[in-house]
Amino acid sequence: MNAIFLRVALDTPLDTFFDYRWVSATEEANASNQPCIGQLVLVPFGRQEITGIIVDIVETTTVPADKLRDVIAVRHSLPALNTEWLALIKFAADYYQRPLGEVALPALPKNLKVAKTVSLDRALKKLGKLSFPHDATPQAEPALNAEQQAAVNTITQTREFAPCLLFGVTGSGKTEVYLQSAARILAESATGQILILVPEINLTPQFEARIRDRFPGLHLSTLHSGMAEGERLLHWLAAHQGQARIVLGTRLAMLASMPDLRLIIVDEEHDPSYKQQEGLRYSARDLAIWRAHQLRIPVVLGSATPSLESWHGAQSGRYRLLELHERAVKDAVLPVVKIINLEREKPSEGLTPRLIAAIRQRLEKGEQSLLFLNRRGYAPVLACDACGWISNCTRCTANLVLHKGDHRLRCHHCGLEQRIPRSCPTCGNIDLQPLGRGTQRLEETLASIFPEARVFRIDADSTRLKGSAAAAFERVHDGEVDILIGTQMVAKGHDFKRLTLVAALNPDAALFSQDYRASERLFAQLMQVSGRAGRTAQKEGGSISEVLVQTCYPDHPLYHALMAHNYQSFATDLLQERQQAQLPPFMYQALLRAEARELATAIEFLQQAASCTQHIGITINDPIPMTMTRVANVDRAQLLVESVSRPALQAFVKEWIVILRAMKSRVKWSVEIDPVDI
Repeated sequence: MNAIFLRVALDTPLDTFFDYRWVSATEEANASNQPCIGQLVLVPFGRQEITGIIVDIVETTTVPADKLRDVIAVRHSLPALNTEWLALIKFAADYYQRPLGEVALPALPKNLKVAKTVSLDRALKKLGKLSFPHDATPQAEPALNAEQQAAVNTITQTREFAPCLLFGVTGSGKTEVYLQSAARILAESATGQILILVPEINLTPQFEARIRDRFPGLHLSTLHSGMAEGERLLHWLAAHQGQARIVLGTRLAMLASMPDLRLIIVDEEHDPSYKQQEGLRYSARDLAIWRAHQLRIPVVLGSATPSLESWHGAQSGRYRLLELHERAVKDAVLPVVKIINLEREKPSEGLTPRLIAAIRQRLEKGEQSLLFLNRRGYAPVLACDACGWISNCTRCTANLVLHKGDHRLRCHHCGLEQRIPRSCPTCGNIDLQPLGRGTQRLEETLASIFPEARVFRIDADSTRLKGSAAAAFERVHDGEVDILIGTQMVAKGHDFKRLTLVAALNPDAALFSQDYRASERLFAQLMQVSGRAGRTAQKEGGSISEVLVQTCYPDHPLYHALMAHNYQSFATDLLQERQQAQLPPFMYQALLRAEARELATAIEFLQQAASCTQHIGITINDPIPMTMTRVANVDRAQLLVESVSRPALQAFVKEWIVILRAMKSRVKWSVEIDPVDI
């Protein structure tokens, strides 16, 4: 019996690999049954049987013979994960300072990691029965304008790593550039694959429909967290085995296995949804750039409002800037942006007379209106006028939001739910009042003002059920909605043909946020939601598309740039401020978070962490409580580390983590480092 040792990565917080013994069944084992690097294996771990990935095969081991355990099974039916995918996972693990197993295993579908192989065998059998057409001939490609054609030529004529920032006004036809670039690259290779990322699940149905219409002869796989596990496994396997020529998905698709990837497209690259906020805190956009660099292929970052990091990359020459200045539809023009000064025009129930008149005008002409309010629920807080009580969350430092229709108070941060109290818990007053407005209250108000109109709300509450978001947007596209109310879900990517009015309500709060990215994100949101209007040619007698912004600060430079549709000017000014303040992209940052039962304990841990090491070129700031200090009965604090050099910061964090682990504190901590710089 021949024995070799398999070095296996497991999904554990231990930053090490585990050696297992594999014994061949015969002296001359069939080569096809030999384990190889990248294969999945089932191994014993403690009292469990769990799935791991082979990362090395060795002939000797330092593990004592009495502690060495045998591999239970090797998943020979599944092709091994290739070296390029393993290199991507290794980079992510090294950069984001996590054990390789904690990165690699969560990137795989859950049904691939279960001890029994029933799900895998069933999926492979189902895939074997399917036919996968590979006809890359596109259907009915529309003519491109000169700028679009130049962009497609630049993207497809490159045969090496080429990060391109596709900067185009809303409605400029960026999607068409994606599709025609993909068509050219797919036509060049019988096995080539394209990866297209979108920021949110609700954007996948319309994107999927366009891809299927354009490429009816190709297999398309979709990957996102809203899929059933069996369905996700099937789509992942099609991508992994090269049967899917196009893979469309959200950020988790970035870590999909694709053996012949030729082009990566990141739509709405500025969107913060590309950043994973729990577990491995990675940026799918940054990993897309690294993966393209690794494979020496082009990557396209598309946006009407690029992130300042990407814009700086284009201005400094690291990225190629491809610009689309005009809307793709002939005679379709950008909407006129107007500011409503709330100091002069007093609103009633959150709506000014001018806005109400504009909505009524659209109703008379059979056109649609969109009211953008990025606050769901009925009201942000329930309050008592008698004693000043407000509906604070008892598990964190947020407020409980009033959801009137469900008769519930909900925390949108930690998930706590309570019934609406019959009276004030402090003084017994039964006259509790909602303060502020959310989308539900706005819906109620509009229904009372325009009883004849079809008012419809789209937010996270109204689209909880699977398929409900797609059905909701379909209603808007089919003209079954007169007045649409929405949060950031409706702000980007959607092509509403009859929409001629957009109104932004209560955008001022972001102007005073302590997050230095708040103004950048507010401008992006307003520009994106403004772009939903006027996407078709104006009809004779129709309304001029316009955007109304209700604000108490009409002279703010952000609103002036919005009125001029001038992203370049806004970005230039903001970059100057960032450079003066030494903030990203001119500075690299790492954030050490600590969680404990008491805030003082978390702060003390961070103080010890700050004093345990020093490094040239590294600035360690004082620990402070986090914005959302208490979440789920746990206090949180943070410590910011900065450097003008990414390699220096990366090296420091790597050494620092070794020291932090040696401290053996009961405080739960994590390190986040951002951004990746290629």
